[in-house]
Amino acid sequence: PRLNEIISFLPDIAQSESTVIIEGPTGSGKELIARAIHQLSPRKNGPFIPVNCAALPDSLLESELFGYSKGAFTGATRDKSGRFQLAHKGTLFLDEISNTSLNFQADLLRVLEDARITPLGSTRPVKVDVRIVAACNADLSVLTREEKFRQDLYYRLNVVKINLPALRERKQDIPLLTDHFIRQFNLRKERDIQGVSPEVLAFLMDYPFPGNVRELENIIEFAFIACKGPVIDMVHLPKELAAVKNTVQHHLPEAEYMEAEKIRTMLLQYSNSRPDVAQALGISRTTLWRKMKKYGLIRAGNET
Repeated sequence: PRLNEIISFLPDIAQSESTVIIEGPTGSGKELIARAIHQLSPRKNGPFIPVNCAALPDSLLESELFGYSKGAFTGATRDKSGRFQLAHKGTLFLDEISNTSLNFQADLLRVLEDARITPLGSTRPVKVDVRIVAACNADLSVLTREEKFRQDLYYRLNVVKINLPALRERKQDIPLLTDHFIRQFNLRKERDIQGVSPEVLAFLMDYPFPGNVRELENIIEFAFIACKGPVIDMVHLPKELAAVKNTVQHHLPEAEYMEAEKIRTMLLQYSNSRPDVAQALGISRTTLWRKMKKYGLIRAGNET
């Protein structure tokens, strides 16, 4: 679905107070949608609390979400409120929920059904008023059939489902997202950039975005650093990105194309430091240079 189509339904979804599942690949903009739901809901004046479930093992995830009492474990020198308590009267965004264990999912289901949490080390339940928006980069219905995700929790969460395809599959969203990020960075950085040039927009529309919406946001943020005038032009884009315009990547077999995209993304991530990129990829600098040359990722005047 187009982003405009999703946005048109967001006010109704937000007002419903129902739980929401957002599915889409990493970087596709799931948290953007979750924040929009919160801002359009009756809970907009309450907190929006994001939790990356994939970043924590079960033991830490439980204490992070449910909190703990003083003395619950070694090092628990004071009571600590969990994310559920911090999100009281607001929205709790559970990202990468598919990465949690079946045991944790059972605990989460109990909390959702009872609207109460019991901090670790405590016997006193605490009432919480929280709206749940969950997200994952896998198809939860498939994981449920494979018994990798609890069926009862899936049906408890799956009141409203939003699917966000990869950005390359919804090119029509690129101008809308570009304008959104420009407005966002204008506010954050106290700038007044009006937009991108027609050449930049054409380039972005033709670009495959292996990093999805997150990569587009990073590109615009970089351009804000480089651009001193009112319009972002090609010279303001990351050099490795602009170099793609003159490469043969689109004519490569799929496996080589994906390898080229991975190298290009790593070059951006490591600020064009070839030693760091080679180490991250587990290859020698000579091999990296050879692959960069093959895929047209070496800029003119920078052959060494």
